[in-house]
Amino acid sequence: MRAEEREEIVRHPLLAACQAETLDLLLQGAFVQRFPAHTQLTREGEKADFLYAVLSGAIELAASWLDRETTIAVIGPPHTFIVAAVALDRLYLQSARVLEPSRILMLPAAPIRKAMRTDAGFATAIAEEMANAYRNVAQELKNQKLRTSLERLANWLVHRDKETGGGHRFIIPFEKKILAARLGMAPEALSRAFATLVKYDVRIDGATVVVKDWAALEKLAHPDPLIDDETI
Repeated sequence: MRAEEREEIVRHPLLAACQAETLDLLLQGAFVQRFPAHTQLTREGEKADFLYAVLSGAIELAASWLDRETTIAVIGPPHTFIVAAVALDRLYLQSARVLEPSRILMLPAAPIRKAMRTDAGFATAIAEEMANAYRNVAQELKNQKLRTSLERLANWLVHRDKETGGGHRFIIPFEKKILAARLGMAPEALSRAFATLVKYDVRIDGATVVVKDWAALEKLAHPDPLIDDETI
């Protein structure tokens, strides 16, 4: 690992509170890897050999059953994934794929479990990461169970607009079939929902979204921080 990579990595939230000897242990077998889009990082059912931290780019977490597949989440920096599987030495419950060119920090699993037992600062960071993941799942369950598909799409558009600077014009950053799965919808249901949004002055041109009546969209979405704000 290059010196400049190490300087970047030791500032990562997962490692910032580690003791010096813990960092040496964790980084001894770690490496930073660049992956092109569409790379399969993990497959559900495999043994958790590494913990992954996103340094740049975007990762899709997905799952399948029989002939069906769905997107569970799309994550970016500085989030980690597969933390619980690594901590418990269990199998991956989700597959991970690269959506766009990404830099990923890969930390071997066995040293992580050892460090959790010997370094309180690192153990706390792992606990906080898993607690945040739990809260995200709770928020997503509320989103799926309390909102209609149209309301879920409207809230995703509101969030994406704010995420991209609030200019009311932005790009959907991945394929619409991934967005549909992320929102718990079939692709044809997503198409119908976008068509319904025309009366709220939302225009779709390929992957470009233009919101002409922000107040109308926000009223439809009715965002709630207890569902939509990951920091609350």
